[in-house]
Amino acid sequence: MSAEALARPGGRPGPKMALLAFCMLIFSIDYNIVYVALPEIGREVGFSAQSLQWVVSAYSVGLGGALLLGGRAVDRLGARRMLVLSLGLYGIASIAGGLATDPGLLVAARVVQGLGGALLFPATLSLINTSFEEGPVRNKAYAVWGTAGASGAIIGSLVGGLLTNYLGWAWVFFVNVPLCVLAVVGCYAWLAPDAISGDSRKFDIPGALLATAASTLLVFGLINGPEAGWGSTQTLTTIALGLVLGAAFFAIEAKTNDPLAPPRLFGYRGLLTAILIIFVFQGAINTLHYLFFIQLQDVLGYSPLEAGLAFLPMSAVAMLGSSKLLPAVVKRWGVRGALFSGLIGVGASMIVLSLTMSTNASFWPLLPGVLLWGLFAGMIYPAMFMAAGSDAAPDEQGVASGLTQTSAQIGGAVGMALLIAVANAGLDLSEGASNPIGDVVDGLQLSALVGGIAAIAGAFLAFRIKSQKAAEQAAPDAVTEATPERETAHSA
Repeated sequence: MSAEALARPGGRPGPKMALLAFCMLIFSIDYNIVYVALPEIGREVGFSAQSLQWVVSAYSVGLGGALLLGGRAVDRLGARRMLVLSLGLYGIASIAGGLATDPGLLVAARVVQGLGGALLFPATLSLINTSFEEGPVRNKAYAVWGTAGASGAIIGSLVGGLLTNYLGWAWVFFVNVPLCVLAVVGCYAWLAPDAISGDSRKFDIPGALLATAASTLLVFGLINGPEAGWGSTQTLTTIALGLVLGAAFFAIEAKTNDPLAPPRLFGYRGLLTAILIIFVFQGAINTLHYLFFIQLQDVLGYSPLEAGLAFLPMSAVAMLGSSKLLPAVVKRWGVRGALFSGLIGVGASMIVLSLTMSTNASFWPLLPGVLLWGLFAGMIYPAMFMAAGSDAAPDEQGVASGLTQTSAQIGGAVGMALLIAVANAGLDLSEGASNPIGDVVDGLQLSALVGGIAAIAGAFLAFRIKSQKAAEQAAPDAVTEATPERETAHSA
């Protein structure tokens, strides 16, 4: 069967479905695999306690700043073409990251990986929509795609632990290379060539550059604030410039004929609420990942492999949260109830973990907080995208999901910068300084507590969404499969 036939709606779905799921798995693994290797990366590459978060934040900034442009590129230059380009960026950046001997090169490699993700994510979604007939086949494709994404957290943590433990931290980057090569071969074997688009409109390059520059400056200022001083000229100038560029982005979007983010979308209550909630949620979750692995390895002395295995219960329970708990909550209390209870649960899990962290405890006292964390994080993530698309028209679903995912990435970077600044506030961050383990734990506890309180406060944003009857909600199977179709009820 030809590639064209495979790519047509109604063509043989198996190979395409497997390929797109595999690409999403690469995306998810790449995001999650570095967490377990962070302590070793910090020691061997020369990151400070404060700057180590750039290994995570650089990816988030590259991804979040370019997602909207990536979506436009997919629409106009072709989904297969952009998917192949994204895999190439992943592979090249992974080689550079694994060979990095200084923090600057490693951070740059992570930014390029983020740019690859900004093309891969919308490309896979576009190919699902155009390659599979609407109905059960497309729903199954979304279910497989979503399961692959969720599995990346489990596989990334476990494989990251194994690779770091036995081969060294560099292999959490090198492992991407053969995966990307296989995916590229699959793209040419099972996806039809892109049709030439007749759309001559230009990309919103100024908007994309401003969005990326603004987010980068803001996060840089927040990360370096504790070291440079919050009142220093460097910190104040960097943050102020980031805010100015962010304001300029919205000004340009209001005037351009073809904006990356049409201003009218920000008038949709469901979308705006989802953007705000996912900003809070992702900041809390990114920080919790960071604090969890630092606690296990630097405080309790776990090896990278042991830390990766300790992450498995959370990932397993997260799948139950999305497949079982979410449909039940949506059916009974609607999307608003799912968002509210989910963020309350995430906040509560952070508070429980803050109370169970200590210098002499084993993993087991942490387990209740870990399970609570996984259950509610797994439940709320699909609910946020349901809210994002609830009032958007069918031809606005892509940009709505892009805005929400962009908020997730920037929120994760900004939230982690703030909360890690809290964790390190009482530590000596000067080069070569050694801090007592007790002081480290105190900082971790305070950061988790502050993050938990912030998440609980953010839960009340859910009440911006109009209450909906159970009969008006999306069917539970649609929730479980995370399809992009519109929710039947709109917010006020």
